[in-house]
Formats: sequence, structure tokens, C-alpha cells
Amino acid sequence: MRVLQAMAGRKEGGAERFFARLVIALDNAGIKQHVLIRNSAACAGWLRQGGMSAVELPFGGRLDLLTARRFRKEIEQFKPQVVLTWMNKATRFCPKPNGFIHVGRLGGYYNLKYYRSCHHLVANTSDIVDYVNKMGWKKSIHYLPNFAHAIPAKPASRRALDTPEHAPLVLSLGRLHHNKGFDVLLRAMMHVPEAYLWIAGTGPLENELFHSVNELGLVGRVRFLGWRDDVAALHAAADVYVCPSRHEPLGNVIIEAWAQGKPVVSAASKGPAELITNEESGLLVQVDDVIGLSDAIRRVFTDKTLADRLATGGFRAYENEFTESIVVGRYISFLKKLA
Repeated sequence: MRVLQAMAGRKEGGAERFFARLVIALDNAGIKQHVLIRNSAACAGWLRQGGMSAVELPFGGRLDLLTARRFRKEIEQFKPQVVLTWMNKATRFCPKPNGFIHVGRLGGYYNLKYYRSCHHLVANTSDIVDYVNKMGWKKSIHYLPNFAHAIPAKPASRRALDTPEHAPLVLSLGRLHHNKGFDVLLRAMMHVPEAYLWIAGTGPLENELFHSVNELGLVGRVRFLGWRDDVAALHAAADVYVCPSRHEPLGNVIIEAWAQGKPVVSAASKGPAELITNEESGLLVQVDDVIGLSDAIRRVFTDKTLADRLATGGFRAYENEFTESIVVGRYISFLKKLA
């Protein structure tokens, strides 16, 4: 089985991190792969840690002729049976299929005009599958979810981040972007005055969110951690994971929190609402509901029985569908059927 995978995402991000995990996991399972990525020290580093290498290309605009030529050359030399392209740009640069099966991988509600040459599509949520079908897609669409690792980690140092050892601690991860709803989470923290908040991520709203901390009187209780690779250690140090996203197609961050045995509170955007059974594997609140979010966080902090039930329910959901062995097994079965 020979598979070429191409990812042209951001330099750092959840999709890029999962891409590296999947490539490494498929390699460990014996799938021979060739990997193309957008120039990214972070993604290349994650792949190297797993014993994999990648060809780095610009994946620029429509005048980027270098990437198109190199993409075609890499296919001609590697002779893959399947080419799996992630998101719009990598799919657009893929040459028309000639001797290989082209699969486009969707992690969101993308414009399908970029995927017309694909023989198959893969979506990481069933709601994206429904979206693709509603858009009139006539070819095959398959649901293959993401996975996370349940590897125990030593808790990140609270002292190093100037956080009291016994203070209730909220963790949230993601790009600092309007869609992620961190402004809502900051306002909610005003109503949980005993708690501290760690936000890990980078993005265009970084300065705006810094200013909001001052304006809301949260100075001293909020820590912006930047991009972090030690996600398991952050979870180990925290008491609850909160996903305040206005728009979240999947919610891989929720699967990661479940894998680390943490109770989850989330806005009921598309992905989290599909993943979470309310009151069993997490608490769901309406999108942009500041008071609802703060009330849910306080419930987790003040009701240990609830917190334990949510953590147990979330880990059970993870074990049933989102472990590496389950998801990689489904990918291998799918790829073998294509070949």
C-alpha cells in the first residue's frame, strides 16, 4: 500500500497536529507513505519526532508554479495508489488523477469546488458528511473521525505560570480567533472569581484579548501560554477543560480532554454538540451565553460527583470511538478497499 499525503495548512494548528499523528500512526501500522507539507518547522518537527520526513513546498497562490510542478514530480516518482489531500489548498494543487485514487479530507464545511477531481471525500464528523450530501455531492463520502492519545503526563508547573497550587484552574486551547469564543470565556471568568484560566494558542486576536483581560479586571488570573506542544501536561494540571467556540466543526480539543480524563464544558456549536451527551460526557451551553458558561464552570468546581461523572463519561466516549487503534484501523480498512 503506497499513500501520498499532502497538507497545506497553517504553520501551527490542531489540524496540522492531527495530520502528523495520523501519518506517524499509519507508518507504525505498515503503510508506506510519502508526505508533502507547507513550509512549516512545527509540522516537520512533529513528523521527525515520529521517525517520518516530509517534502516542504510553498503551497502559495495561483501563480505558485513551483508547488504544482513539484507535486506532480513527487507523484510520478513515488507512484502512490492513493493520494490523500487535506483541506482546500493541497487539494487544489494536486494534479488530475492518473493512475491513483484521489481522496480529499475535510475538517470543515469547505467549498466543494476545490474537490471536483476527487474520487472520494473523507469527513471527520457525521455532520460534515450530511453537509456534503446536501451540497449535491454525487461521489463517495466517508466518515473517519480523529483520534487522541491517552498518555499520562506530569502536570505542567503551576508555579512556573504564577498560578496557586490549589486554585480552581480552567484550561482552554485554540487559535485566538473570533470563532473560538475566547472573549466569551473571559467574560464568564468574571463570574467565577476564585478560578484561574490558562489559554494556549496564538492568533490574530492576541492583542485584543490581552486588552480585554485588563478591561474586565482579570489581571492576575489569566495566563496566555502561546502555542504549546505539552497539551497532556496542561490537562494534567487543570481541573476542567472549556471549549467556548462559536464555530467548531469537530472539537478535537474535546477528544483530547476526554483522553486525559478531564470534565468538559462547551458551547453547543456544531462539533461539540455532536460529540457531547449533555450531563453525561460534558456540559453544553448555548453559544455566546456568558452566564450559562460561568454557571456550568462553577457546577464542575463545586460538585465533585458531577465532575467525576463527566470525566468518566467523556473517557468512555473516547474509548468507544476515538482511540488510535480504532481510528487507524478504520483508515487502513478504507485505504485497502480503495487500493
